[in-house]
Amino acid sequence: MKSICVYCGSNLGGKPVYAERAAALGERIAREGWALVYGGGNVGLMGKAADAALAAGGEVIGVIPEQLVDWEVAHKGVTRLEVVANMHERKMRMFDLADAFVALPGGFGTLDEMFEMLTWRQLGIGDKPCAFLDVDGFYAPLLQMIDRMVAERFLHPEQRADLWHGDDIDRMLEWMRGYAPAVASKWIDEKRRNALR
Repeated sequence: MKSICVYCGSNLGGKPVYAERAAALGERIAREGWALVYGGGNVGLMGKAADAALAAGGEVIGVIPEQLVDWEVAHKGVTRLEVVANMHERKMRMFDLADAFVALPGGFGTLDEMFEMLTWRQLGIGDKPCAFLDVDGFYAPLLQMIDRMVAERFLHPEQRADLWHGDDIDRMLEWMRGYAPAVASKWIDEKRRNALR
């Protein structure tokens, strides 16, 4: 593994622990010798993660759409800042650059980016590990919803098990190092399942 993409809020959120964990993750990625790939902003949790990685001597690659550069939120101090035309190009470029994906607390954009990676993996477009770093129980309700998707037969149990979540950075990185993608069709086909019995 050479790089980890971190999705997170462009705001700091309502609890200091969110910023603390974003900084801890950024620093840890740098100390492991990996590059931090992220959304290129200098604000919110994004800025905290990037600044911590830079302070620890790490490589930080930001990928930011032109619109956000125009809004003056681009981080000019990162190792490399790539400016792309739109959000679609941003997600594709971050996918190309990263070997794994982590979601810290965030809003619509964070979920959009992470769920697109999960969908691509489900469809066989990629096989890179995805994890929710669950700071102070932030993602607990979302994981309950994902478990309901499994219970209601919209998601394979194997694909649910293929998604890591927890609050321990060490355990998350250990899981990523040994990651082997689940092998399961996207579709839950009762006729096919019965035929195979």
